[in-house]
Amino acid sequence: MNVHASLAAAALILASITACSPEANKTVEPASAPATAPSPDFHAFRIGTLEATALRDGMIALPNAADESPWADTAAARTVLTAAGQPADVIHLSVQPLLVRDGGRVVLIDTGAGGRMGTQNRLVGSLRAAGVDPTLVTDILISHAHGDHVGGLVGADGSLTFPNAVVRISEPEWEYMKAGAARAGEVALLAAVTPKVQPFAPGAQVTPSIKAVPLAGHTPGHSGYEIVSGTGRLLYIGDAMHSSVISVQRPEWINGWDTDSAAGVATRQGLLERGTADSLRIYGVHFPFPGLGRFERRDDGFVWAPER
Repeated sequence: MNVHASLAAAALILASITACSPEANKTVEPASAPATAPSPDFHAFRIGTLEATALRDGMIALPNAADESPWADTAAARTVLTAAGQPADVIHLSVQPLLVRDGGRVVLIDTGAGGRMGTQNRLVGSLRAAGVDPTLVTDILISHAHGDHVGGLVGADGSLTFPNAVVRISEPEWEYMKAGAARAGEVALLAAVTPKVQPFAPGAQVTPSIKAVPLAGHTPGHSGYEIVSGTGRLLYIGDAMHSSVISVQRPEWINGWDTDSAAGVATRQGLLERGTADSLRIYGVHFPFPGLGRFERRDDGFVWAPER
């Protein structure tokens, strides 16, 4: 089975993944503020006064080949990757959910793949390495209903991985998830999470410091999340972008995993324009771990500048 087919089979709620102003006087935020011993599986940092942690779940290795990559022109993709000093034949997409302590809430944004899609199922171990037991998570915010974002909601035995957490997802994405789960035969998953789900209207304030941001194109109710604390601001972009090279440098390329290609292109271009105009701190869930950085203008386009 090729990787494209494997991804399709593992996407928990889809029959096919192919269906898959600048701040003045800006302060510099510390890049890392770990509360526990350093680990390669998590990266602690701050958003204003909020504690946040990037949590390693695994890696998707996607062959840059026809019927495998979502970018149809594999030769052009090879050229772009090579120029960026990246391997040209395999596109590596990291998977790293984000933990945010928002007052008394312990908020997890997305839940990783749960070991599916060729990933390593490291999320729970990464969470514990960061000093947080899964039972302490109070809120789960889902960007969208693809398997590498909802797969970690349940364990191998079908039980809830985060039993004390409410699951928040946009109303249109919840409808999309329910219909997709039924088609894909994931009724058990749906039954397990449904009592925990609290859908929200697109663009809602979902916790005191976190607001949902509609990012159209990838799925019908795809949401990013903007986290604000004082002058600190971070935008979690979900799957509005996948590759820190291709998605950023060639935002106009069609991504075969988007349900609405034109909206996906417009969203990527809008993120790049806003990101550079506002020097906005970005969290790319599929960008190289830990996924923190900013977009920068370069010549007639854009590049990803990871946080050092």
